[in-house]
Amino acid sequence: MISLRGWQSFPEDLPSFDPDTAPDTPEELFVEWLTEAGERVLAPHAVTLSTVDEDGFPDARVVILKDVDPAGWAVATSSESPKGHQLAVDPRAALTFFWPGRGRQVRVRGTFRQATPEVSAADFLARPPASRVEAFIGHQSEVLPDPAKLTEAADAAELWVAENPDTAPETWTRYLLTPTTVEFWQASHDRRHVRLRYHRADDTWTRDRLWP
Repeated sequence: MISLRGWQSFPEDLPSFDPDTAPDTPEELFVEWLTEAGERVLAPHAVTLSTVDEDGFPDARVVILKDVDPAGWAVATSSESPKGHQLAVDPRAALTFFWPGRGRQVRVRGTFRQATPEVSAADFLARPPASRVEAFIGHQSEVLPDPAKLTEAADAAELWVAENPDTAPETWTRYLLTPTTVEFWQASHDRRHVRLRYHRADDTWTRDRLWP
């Protein structure tokens, strides 16, 4: 057994955060934090997407945030993937960003909707070739009885993408999260962490400080 105590959680120098200077919308503040994190940490746009399966159990995985603006917080996947099936049954979900190198966390809760087929297709065609091949392989999260089958499927998908460079799978979907709450968490070495929560009521955002 190893001891889980004593490991350093955050660097000595942490950024400051004054909630009184926060902008009116969470999207504005998130872009500020994301840009700052992108100058110092790897994969700042990696986010944990949490959904609920058909049995009511939570499910989580790390995906890439594609975009964020007033239209929504965008991720993309096949509608036939487990997360796609889960969002079809219950579109309520959560996004969690964690940048330990900056001592920062952002938590987003809301409801997903599908973008138009045209927007989803454009999202797919903007992906690198290897990512497009991966999408055409399919069978995500299914049992793989023989690794050779993956090689066969990948070769076939690579050929298809090469012969159809302007074609996107009908199942490829860009999902847009409309948030109801967005919380910004800034770590402090004295454990008096700073938490600011945005809450949406209709089209208006209110802000609240939270206890650590």
